[in-house]
Amino acid sequence: MPKRGRGGSSGGKFRISLALPVGAIMNCADNSGAKNLYVIATFGVRGRLNRLPSAATGDLIVCSVKKGKPELRKKVLYAVVVRQRKAFRRKNGVFIYFEDNAGVIVNNKGELKEHDFSLVKSFGKVNPAFFISGSAITGPVAKECADMWPKIASTASSIH
Repeated sequence: MPKRGRGGSSGGKFRISLALPVGAIMNCADNSGAKNLYVIATFGVRGRLNRLPSAATGDLIVCSVKKGKPELRKKVLYAVVVRQRKAFRRKNGVFIYFEDNAGVIVNNKGELKEHDFSLVKSFGKVNPAFFISGSAITGPVAKECADMWPKIASTASSIH
């Protein structure tokens, strides 16, 4: 009987050391106005008794904004982890880790989150800050994440 779970390759992603358990706080690496993201849940993790579900680079997570713009706070959002501090091994044998844990807010299709323009219409005047929200990623993005999420890869300034 084959093993179940995250061992080996699962949907185009190889096994990466898990770094961000439920309850972790990480930086937001896009310009959506969020500063800190709080991990609520991780997609694709079945679980084990007394083990916290954890996320790694390239994983889709459910999160909320702990620090940032008031219109983003106190809402349940989706995000993708783009960097992690915990070292993980690549297929070529190199161990890599980043300076911080970071993620970008996305919608349920994996595209970077855009603001709804109902806020712009209510003010009467078009504010250009609403158009660039969630359209840039600060800092490097892991290659494993860029391979899984092409929209994030096209927006990233550097891929490591």
